[in-house]
Amino acid sequence: MDNLGTFKRIRMGLFSSLVAAFLLAAMSSLAADMHTSTVFQGVKVNGGTVTHSKQDGKNLLTLSDDFKVPGTPDPHWQVIDSKGNVYLLQRLDIKGGKVNRSITVPSYVPDIAKVQIWCAFAETLLGEASFSSPVM
Repeated sequence: MDNLGTFKRIRMGLFSSLVAAFLLAAMSSLAADMHTSTVFQGVKVNGGTVTHSKQDGKNLLTLSDDFKVPGTPDPHWQVIDSKGNVYLLQRLDIKGGKVNRSITVPSYVPDIAKVQIWCAFAETLLGEASFSSPVM
């Protein structure tokens, strides 16, 4: 009877180890598809980061919780690819006081080296964050 209890404990320990290994592998593959930028630096935006991730085959950019929306008239998302091409994207502020904290990157953008917050009204760079290497 004592051998049966020992066998069950060993079997349960092996099962727990397999589940833990599976969860670790799943989390590692998810983390491999996420990239976090440097901290935003600029005249109006100094703080927060942006994370690139993939969801359902689409590239997403998401601002961190500590990102502060600048108090300027028309802030937009803007990205720069590895060749220096600039893409002006969605407005940061939307109706009703809401904020586009996450956007889907259009398929025509080949990669992203930098993310900028751009004031379309004053045509001024408000802040910029970069990735250690281009993402997509």
